Amino acid sequence: MDRRMFLRCLGCSAAAAAASQTELVPEFLGGLQNACAFDFTKELSSVQARYYKKLEGGGIECTLCPRHCRVTDLERGYCGVRENRSDVYYTLVHGLPCALNIDPIEKKPLFHFYPGTTALSLATAGCNVNCKCCQNWEISQSRPEQTDNLDLSPKALVDICTHRNVPTIAYTYSEPIVFYEYMYDTAELGHKKAVKSVMITGGYIEQKPLADLMLQLDAIKVDLKAIREDYYKNFVGGELKPILDGLVQIKKAGMWLEIVYLVIPTLNDTEAEFKELARWIKANLGTDTPLHFSRFHPQYLLRNLPATPKKTLETAHAISRAEGLEFVYLGNIAGHPAESTYCPACGQVLIERRGYRIYQNNLKGNHCSKCGREIPGVF
Repeated sequence: MDRRMFLRCLGCSAAAAAASQTELVPEFLGGLQNACAFDFTKELSSVQARYYKKLEGGGIECTLCPRHCRVTDLERGYCGVRENRSDVYYTLVHGLPCALNIDPIEKKPLFHFYPGTTALSLATAGCNVNCKCCQNWEISQSRPEQTDNLDLSPKALVDICTHRNVPTIAYTYSEPIVFYEYMYDTAELGHKKAVKSVMITGGYIEQKPLADLMLQLDAIKVDLKAIREDYYKNFVGGELKPILDGLVQIKKAGMWLEIVYLVIPTLNDTEAEFKELARWIKANLGTDTPLHFSRFHPQYLLRNLPATPKKTLETAHAISRAEGLEFVYLGNIAGHPAESTYCPACGQVLIERRGYRIYQNNLKGNHCSKCGREIPGVF
């Protein structure tokens, strides 16, 4: 049986397609069930990984992320989706997403990248860290044998976008770094069809793979978990320094960058941390780099903590603005004025948002329609 996605339904009515396929497509796929037919597979891919080196005496060392896993024959790296077979390293998830949906670009969140448009969003199983607050832990902390995987080649993903007029593909939900080859190949093919690509990531990647990948991407959003090394050690299972170095590398490359900071009560929510974060961004990335403070909700291994108080988020916002950051947002707090974009020169509402919806867009190209101030972003 051919397991590849086929687009036979694209010319059919949504109602007919939904009626025939509701039981086939999991709920996470959202509205896509109304347009496409999918096949699922339990077979894993065997595409050679791009970044590793063979070790004397046998085994390989992965050079994709700062973990530098040393993997013997028939073992996998920390991420669980890359395997050594006779000293050849393979990705097991190429073309095998376990999550697929069409989202507003604002959901990523990317507020300065084609606002009001949509993105075909996908993920495979696996992650190279273990955040105790992960909202998608069911897939990020799973191996590909444990998830329901679609069989969708890079071409199939790009075809969905071109047939449904979706301008962007977003690699998101889990950690795109672990499905690097799938992301790279899809983004490269997408550019040939005028489909853009954005990566939503924790940023735990080595500089060479990041540099190569940026040649195929159009924007990156990084989840900066904290501004303290001990937090990364205790609550993420990674390191802060490689992520800060990566942020600087992204900015220097001219790639559009936005940052999200999930504010977790008692863990990373002090005024001193907000001030240190804002000052680091100002000094290293510039005041025009958008910063999103996101509200935490109890989940995964931190269900004992309360949701972030609104006042804490507003304090983070006020401190960051006082330190000179021009575009500071609050997320997961629908209806708040800080969801919207304002001109830093005249205060005009440039993009009014409520949740993921846009109610006003007062940009003229990439300029404020009132005072003419240039607004950074990709519009």
